[in-house]
Amino acid sequence: MTDDRVRGALEEADDHIVAGRAADGDTAAFAVLVRRYTPMMRAYTRRIMPGSADVDDVVQEAFITAWQRLPELEEPSRLKSWLMRIVSRRAIDRIRATRPSADLVVEPPTPESTSPTRVTEARAGIEALGQVLAELPDAQRQCWVLREFGGCSYDEIADELGIRTTTVRGLLARARQHIIVRMEEWR
Repeated sequence: MTDDRVRGALEEADDHIVAGRAADGDTAAFAVLVRRYTPMMRAYTRRIMPGSADVDDVVQEAFITAWQRLPELEEPSRLKSWLMRIVSRRAIDRIRATRPSADLVVEPPTPESTSPTRVTEARAGIEALGQVLAELPDAQRQCWVLREFGGCSYDEIADELGIRTTTVRGLLARARQHIIVRMEEWR
């Protein structure tokens, strides 16, 4: 098989196959994973970081960690959640290193058909949500961000933060309650 055919086959292969080859040291397979997951990891990182200046650095550091630790991945079929946990940890570490309490910045979508009034309202609502999230204790905010922005399951959040699943449920319940109360005017 030619190199182009191998690359094409890798591009079409399932994550567990590509991850398995990358774990065996196949750099072409790892490049497929980088291309496949960079957009999602960048979007996720952009949501949990206070600004976008360090997003690419965090994603790159996450991929370096993934390359180094890929042979340790026990279930290659869970590659996506594993990568998301790595990038989440890197982003949280970067936030902790740069400021003691992180404010989340969420940029509103601005479709062309939206009126200026709606855009202004959306921005004000998102700014209010960012302020409400900043009020949350770190553990609650991390659980909420991992669940709502990262799409992680309760078990994945528990693994990520090193806590029990029941604790995750409690932290999320308290975070949601706080957000509901504080965002009541935006309903």
